[in-house]
Amino acid sequence: MNQLSLSELSILLVEPSEIQRRIIIQRLQQEGIVSIETAANLTEAKQVIARHKPDLIASAMYFDDGTAIELLQDVRRQADCQDIQFMLVSSECRREQLEIFRQSGVVAILPKPFSGEHLAKALNATLDLLSHDELDLRHFDVHELRVLVVDDSRMARNVIKRTIGNLGIQLITEAEDGAEAIAIMRNHMFDLVITDYNMPSVDGLALTQFIRNDSQQPHVPILMVSSEANTTHLSNVSQAGVNALCDKPFEPNLVKHLLYQLLEE
Repeated sequence: MNQLSLSELSILLVEPSEIQRRIIIQRLQQEGIVSIETAANLTEAKQVIARHKPDLIASAMYFDDGTAIELLQDVRRQADCQDIQFMLVSSECRREQLEIFRQSGVVAILPKPFSGEHLAKALNATLDLLSHDELDLRHFDVHELRVLVVDDSRMARNVIKRTIGNLGIQLITEAEDGAEAIAIMRNHMFDLVITDYNMPSVDGLALTQFIRNDSQQPHVPILMVSSEANTTHLSNVSQAGVNALCDKPFEPNLVKHLLYQLLEE
């Protein structure tokens, strides 16, 4: 196991308000973070990233030269920045504004003001994403597990791949939506399917129904990752045969726990 500690994390805090920067820095230091750089807007943030790539970017939503969405997309486009984790710290509460962050695989979305518990969970999730801790399974060789990851967001797929890759899973196949997943599953067998709920054409519910009723592998475990809050939809998914549900953004430690449950039953 290669486990980092909080004191080893380097964080870039992007926040336009000097007062808010001071408050958040104090909270980070209380959690044991010692390496913190700051930026007041996107231009400064990009300059910092070009000079020194942090482990985690903690960003507000709005700046005088753009939004956190633009910063996130810019970071995700750079091949050498793929391991940088992203956390939104914002008073924004409109679902449509936050959905892009959930779908892009951010490590956390913290409200303003946030609690120490919320911050600690986000920082620990960052450590989990950056660390390597292989699954120790009785019934499977983790390196031989065949996993299908289904999500219409490339960024979300990358986060899922990185998370399960840190657990030792190497044989990962990707599908951009349920329709592509169905086509792949007609010709290939898998030990686990990890799928998003909200997808165009064929969503996670329809994919689950295909797997359970019409596929050659009706008993394959299914882990659904979703930002869906509609209890009726989630109930329908559970009844269709999903083995476990996980929220977006998800906690890597929870994913590890769920995989133990799914694969060791």
